[in-house]
Amino acid sequence: MSVASTGLHALNVRGKRVLLRCDLNVPLKDGAITDDGRIRASLPTINALLEGGASLVICAHLGRPKGERKPELSLAPVAIRLSELLQRPVRFAKDTIGPDAERAVQELTDGKTTSSGGVVLLENVRYEAAETSKDETERATFAKKLASFADFYVGDGFGAVHRKHASVFEVAQLLPHAAGELVSAEVDVLKKLTETPARPYGVILGGAKVADKIGVISNLLDKVNVMAIGGGMVFTFLAAQGKEIGTSLVDMESLETVKELLARAESRGVEFLLPTDIVVAPKFENDNPTLVSADEMPSDQMGLDIGPKSAARFAEAIRQCKTVFWNGPMGVFEFSHFSEGTRVVAQALTEVDGLAVVGGGDSAAAVRALGFKDSQFGYISTGGGASLEYLEGKELPGLKALGF
Repeated sequence: MSVASTGLHALNVRGKRVLLRCDLNVPLKDGAITDDGRIRASLPTINALLEGGASLVICAHLGRPKGERKPELSLAPVAIRLSELLQRPVRFAKDTIGPDAERAVQELTDGKTTSSGGVVLLENVRYEAAETSKDETERATFAKKLASFADFYVGDGFGAVHRKHASVFEVAQLLPHAAGELVSAEVDVLKKLTETPARPYGVILGGAKVADKIGVISNLLDKVNVMAIGGGMVFTFLAAQGKEIGTSLVDMESLETVKELLARAESRGVEFLLPTDIVVAPKFENDNPTLVSADEMPSDQMGLDIGPKSAARFAEAIRQCKTVFWNGPMGVFEFSHFSEGTRVVAQALTEVDGLAVVGGGDSAAAVRALGFKDSQFGYISTGGGASLEYLEGKELPGLKALGF
């Protein structure tokens, strides 16, 4: 099999079928897409391949159906939205490697889907248990069926490159392949964050689970000048300092590790920012907000956002930086009473004189929900988990398969 290229330019796709792995894992509510950012992020590669004369068989996942056909996780709404954005028909196959998929691919060959450059979107690849199986033989068998649909493979689902899944890893072993525009752009940005960051370099981390971010914090402490912590994960840090956190989220198993991280940050001269004021409420509801000092949290209240003094302090630190990476909201941004911390941090990122990266997932959804435009930021990543594992220093199977 051919050696991987790291760009689409190396593939002569005219008149050929390309199996394109995208990240179309969009949020849905009552069957409607609430944020089409990941679909839009896939358009440059899709359009480049179509302009190059290829026909496309697109595969992607949505949620975690764990090998079951769950109607609420169907990619059917994505096919409709993709067709609207491309302004051309997108044939939706109701299965992944079954008879409908085979018919759809055959129509591409026959030129029946469109007069040129047809597009087929296969049903949720994770409906097939073999896609995520830990059994390499099962994954390989499934990968062969997917590979039979195409002449080339292009990996552009950055949000899944940290998974050793059939459509991400094994298929690339079976076909001439290349990285898509999105994957290449993501890697370029992540290299800037890890290898050559302009300084001062700041990182802001939020979200609910501190365990998900410990590896990133540990790896970046040697690289950053400023690190700020917000979101639900902050209460494990405050608890590690012996503070009352009420009924807030806390990861007791991570307390000792967090203490070690705080000590490391101090010894290395990293400016480590924790909130000094917190917006609390008695329940996880959009109601009854109260502002308290981080040193005086009531025992019967839970923290749902960083306070205004903390948000202003974080924002000032961000604006002083030349490179900033942000992953995870500062509070429950979906609730209007607890969204201000996230809004202030997002606004500060738009004012950075340098590279400001919004690290995918909830952060990307938050900035759009709060009325910001993608163009206001230096870069919005599509892959929260994949980005974090890269920044943690881990080898990502999907990138390795593409030659990175």
